[in-house]
Amino acid sequence: MALIRKKSSPADASPEASKGSKPVRSSTIIGELEHKRDRAREGGGQARVEAQHSKGKLTARERLEVLLDPDSFEEYDMFVEHRCTHFGMEANKTPGDGCVTGHGTINGRLAFVYSQDFTVFGGSLSETNALKICKILDMAMKTGAPVIGLCDSGGARIQEGVDSLGGYAEIFQRNVLASGVIPQISVIMGPCAGGAVYSPALTDFIVMVRGTSYMFVTGPEVVKTVTHEIVTQEQLGGADTHTHKTGVADLAYANDIEALLQTRRMFNFLPLSNKSGVPVRPTSDPADRIEMSLNTLVPENANRAYNMKELIERVADEGDFFEIQPDYAKNIITGFGRMEGHTVGFVANQPMQLAGCLDIDSARKGARFVRFCDAFNIPIVTFVDVPGFMPGTYQEHNGIIKHGAKLLYAYAEATVPKITVITRKAYGGAYDVMSSKHLRGDLNYAWPSAEIAVMGPKGAVEIIFRGKFKSEEEEQKLIDDYRAKFASPFVAASRGFIDDVIRPQNTRWRICRSLAVLRDKDVKNPWKKHDNLPL
Repeated sequence: MALIRKKSSPADASPEASKGSKPVRSSTIIGELEHKRDRAREGGGQARVEAQHSKGKLTARERLEVLLDPDSFEEYDMFVEHRCTHFGMEANKTPGDGCVTGHGTINGRLAFVYSQDFTVFGGSLSETNALKICKILDMAMKTGAPVIGLCDSGGARIQEGVDSLGGYAEIFQRNVLASGVIPQISVIMGPCAGGAVYSPALTDFIVMVRGTSYMFVTGPEVVKTVTHEIVTQEQLGGADTHTHKTGVADLAYANDIEALLQTRRMFNFLPLSNKSGVPVRPTSDPADRIEMSLNTLVPENANRAYNMKELIERVADEGDFFEIQPDYAKNIITGFGRMEGHTVGFVANQPMQLAGCLDIDSARKGARFVRFCDAFNIPIVTFVDVPGFMPGTYQEHNGIIKHGAKLLYAYAEATVPKITVITRKAYGGAYDVMSSKHLRGDLNYAWPSAEIAVMGPKGAVEIIFRGKFKSEEEEQKLIDDYRAKFASPFVAASRGFIDDVIRPQNTRWRICRSLAVLRDKDVKNPWKKHDNLPL
């Protein structure tokens, strides 16, 4: 039975209603809404904001303004407050609870973000804080978009005890499930200590700010108490420590603004997800550009170094190359560029560092980058000039066998288009490891200067003809004969291990043509629950 509403008479109306004004309750709620919004935007208050600025740091919301396109940020959970009732916390609440979350765009492409606010409880992670970050990660997974976390936190909120620790674990679980599905970037813009370090460690790239950011599991005071070592925060876990020594961080910049702008630049190279395909950017750089300067890049003297980065910059679209981990394991180069507008991952030996030898650090660095590219369907271009693996007790005793196998494994496992160009030396097992034809390299090219052999001609002659040559002239003749018979690129080409010997000047257009052919490549590995990478 339908309800029949009684029509109101003029006498029933209040004076305010008769004048056409809004109901009192509605007006009160709107006022409360605006008050809470203003309170959330204030963070920890003007004094703490000024303290943040005095350290050369931006606030959580200012950082998002730099990172995201203007007026693109949509915030979630602005009114969330902590639920802690211990230690007088129930009387100390701030809307948002010290973490700003939401989504926006970077050059028009969707990204989910969270930014920890150090002005509210030192950016410490609460249970509700964690729920906000988990919501962002869940939304990113559902929509297929990257997540960028701006970290500036004193760690777990002590007043909440295990609830805060549980929050960290919830985030870790989502980081793991999102790995290889959506790109994850962590920008460390202040303290990041204890359990807080493991979420960034699980993400794809870590960016730090020099002088104001640091990462460590245990701080200087604990280190001093337990091991009696005296060390500063910067020495223990500063940006230079993690980009030069440990390799934990990928990039470091002078200040917040530079770090955020460079994060935007890196984001431009990345796919939105593992299903979206690489981004394509219009370019005026012709695919068939001839680069005559490459003909003289490799010195005639095989013992002289040259800068492999010049080769990458000369073949990439408009010379635009974004290097990853430029200050760590410099004997191998990794980074992103574009060929015909499409994102490509570059891996190259660097003869200017350790003669381009592979060692523990370079193998780990290269393997992680190759696996990222493979996970997100980014083609890999490899430039090879490697005399072998680094010898010595340090390398052997610290596991060069297992660590070197990581790079081999990564290349062998990768199913994306793989183009390889051998510019000079490709000796021993290192020839195999660097995306050789035997590890399913799709197109393998060599320059005329390439030497592909078990070892260098001089070393080979000294072993094969030990004590059998009577003069330096005779030794040199044997070296020249060995080079012609075994080290020439035409020997490998005659076996089909090299698809073509190309002129250096034509390198760009041969790579562009090969990538165009391989754009629809479809190769699948045998089904497995997961692999067992030699960690």
